[in-house]
Amino acid sequence: MRLAALLAALRPVLPLLLGLSLGCSLSLLRASWSQAAGEDACPAAAAAAGRPGPPGGGARPETAGRGPGQDREDFRPRIVPYYRDPNKPYKKVLRTRYIQTELGFHERLFVAVLTSRATLNTLAVAVNKTVAHHFPRLLYFTGLRSAKVPHGMVLVAHGDERPIWLMYETMHYIHQHFGSDYDWFYVMQDDTYAQAEQVKALVTHLSINQDVYLGRAEEFIGGDEQARYCHGGFGYLLSRSLLLKLHQHLDSCRNEILSVRPDEWLGRCIIDFLGITCVSQLQGQHYHTYELAKNAEPEKEDEEEFQAALAVHPVSDATLMYRLHKHFSRIQLDRAYQEIQELQMQIRNLTSLTPAGEAGLTWPVGINAPFLPKSRFEVISWDYFTEQHLFSCPDGSPKCELSGASKADIGDIIESALEQLNSRYQPLLRFSKRQLLNGYRRFDPTRGMEYTLDLLLEAVTQKGHSHVLVKRVSLVRPLSKVEIIPMPYVTEATRVQLVLPLTVQDLDFVANFLDMFAMNTLDTHDNALLTLLFIYHPYDAQRVSQVDVFAGVKAMVGELEKRYAEVKIPWISVKTEVPSQVKLMDIVSKKHPVDTLFFLASVWTEINMEFLNRCRMNTISNWQVFFPVHFQEFNPALVYRGEQAASSSTDFLRDGHFDRHSFAEACFYNSDYMTARTKLAADILDRDEVLESMEVFDVFLHYSGLHLFRAVEPGLVQKYALRSCNPRLSEELYHRCMLSNLEGLASRSHLAMALFEQEQANST
Repeated sequence: MRLAALLAALRPVLPLLLGLSLGCSLSLLRASWSQAAGEDACPAAAAAAGRPGPPGGGARPETAGRGPGQDREDFRPRIVPYYRDPNKPYKKVLRTRYIQTELGFHERLFVAVLTSRATLNTLAVAVNKTVAHHFPRLLYFTGLRSAKVPHGMVLVAHGDERPIWLMYETMHYIHQHFGSDYDWFYVMQDDTYAQAEQVKALVTHLSINQDVYLGRAEEFIGGDEQARYCHGGFGYLLSRSLLLKLHQHLDSCRNEILSVRPDEWLGRCIIDFLGITCVSQLQGQHYHTYELAKNAEPEKEDEEEFQAALAVHPVSDATLMYRLHKHFSRIQLDRAYQEIQELQMQIRNLTSLTPAGEAGLTWPVGINAPFLPKSRFEVISWDYFTEQHLFSCPDGSPKCELSGASKADIGDIIESALEQLNSRYQPLLRFSKRQLLNGYRRFDPTRGMEYTLDLLLEAVTQKGHSHVLVKRVSLVRPLSKVEIIPMPYVTEATRVQLVLPLTVQDLDFVANFLDMFAMNTLDTHDNALLTLLFIYHPYDAQRVSQVDVFAGVKAMVGELEKRYAEVKIPWISVKTEVPSQVKLMDIVSKKHPVDTLFFLASVWTEINMEFLNRCRMNTISNWQVFFPVHFQEFNPALVYRGEQAASSSTDFLRDGHFDRHSFAEACFYNSDYMTARTKLAADILDRDEVLESMEVFDVFLHYSGLHLFRAVEPGLVQKYALRSCNPRLSEELYHRCMLSNLEGLASRSHLAMALFEQEQANST
């Protein structure tokens, strides 16, 4: 009875007990299998193979979970502990902001062109004008001494015109200066025409981890039939790995290999010391070449071998080089148009299978659909124009004369419209323009520039009958492929020389400027210096011995120099009634070296390290100057109207705006300013009054030829202050200063609210 009662009591929990016992048994069994799998299955076989077995029969943790390949160890992540020697002084690490440089990526292609004294100013210039802008980096190598470099070319002169010596020095120079920066090196002569786009396409399909010697393979005279060298006239491609291996044998090749031709010498060097012969086909890619006959006509060459050639040789003169470039450009353009037509046909065929059907087909075919605004604030307005005038002007005026790039753009659009009409209706009708009645254009960020033209046309039939009619046409200039423009390399280690002009009206803001400068640059040991420019009015300059209006500022500078013993803040005193920015910069420029990076600041600027780094990165000597658009805070009395302003507010739309009328801040190199200033001096011919109507921005815009980078800078913030506009400056500068003051008061909504509250107060 007791057993029956016990079974009756355990019956509800019996499945639970069975499940727990079964689970524990399976887990123990699985643990024993895992341990057995981690052991060497055959210790005797391991000993026979020459590798010791694990002690005690346990698993080796260093090989557990590792595949058969030994190379997998290179892909295992490792934690490298940081150790700093306490005996060595701490040094600030400057890291680049480019991920490509940080990770050690290489550029794709470097091109070297071999030239000579006789062809430097003819064929080499023709090569530079035809293909140089297609390659990211192209250098010319010659054996001349102190050769005069043609405009727009980078020339390396070795000083010895012997062909073998030139090839040796060129290979040595490429390895020393570019061996660690590029994956592929293309060497050609200046009497070779190379299709740049096809050469770039070729290297994108080749693997970079192989030793590649690719070109037109030629046999050595009286040599081994299996050995080949790449003919220098048709160019040849070297991989980075091959160049690194070849460099250590260049001296031996120079002393041991005798040859007359430099391409044969290089090919023999690669074959003898590396065992690599030239090939014309690699990894499914062919290096097509074409040997041009004497007195050949490029326009009449229609062979398939000619059209597929990457390199054409020999090119006898510069005119032939230009004719070849024109012919191959036409071939590539026809191929592009044919490809576009095929893609458009495929899009039309596939559109009927989409949910939207044929109604979803956009015009033009393959171009993004027009932008659809979601509110009235997103509507893109159309600009009206005629052949003489534009009715939406950059300066805000209702009407201005059509000129410059806008005139060229509209003229090109009208010609394109006539060309399209004639190509569609000829030979039945032939159109000619009489007048542009109406023109509209707008920029759609999703597709490009759109145009609508009302044209007064004269249509002539095949029989000579003419008729005048009005035709409305629509055109689109689509956005082209985005390209990365190659820029010179810059770093963040450059010293920045701040220049701060001060007048009597700026004395209330100097203390805040110096405090921010000390906190953000001196305390952080940033590589930045400061020079003050005291601008005395003639009346104040006469009384400087009794009362110095800048005595307080000089006392502040003295306190900073006491606090930071290694820092010196010099100042320059200037007496003038009209503080022209150009005249002031002339004085500062003469007192600093030519390689100085200037940051022309204003007293309301709050200096910080983030902006100084962007000043260094965006300013490139002999290439680009930087004019930031600072963020100007609104008048707090109008924005907050007695309320407490948030100290860390980042609502730019509420608290301020980017002041596009101000050009007070600028980053540029002294050498670039001196070059532009020299051209300005030759133009104005000692008429110094012209300088009062100009700013530094105008000097660089009209006389430098450099890139002017103008962009909004959120890291450059200025507190609100009512600027004093000098009426003795030019009308344009005075008008620009007044606009900056007016737009810096508040936003439209805040001004409307202030007027509303004022009217409410007056009504009561």
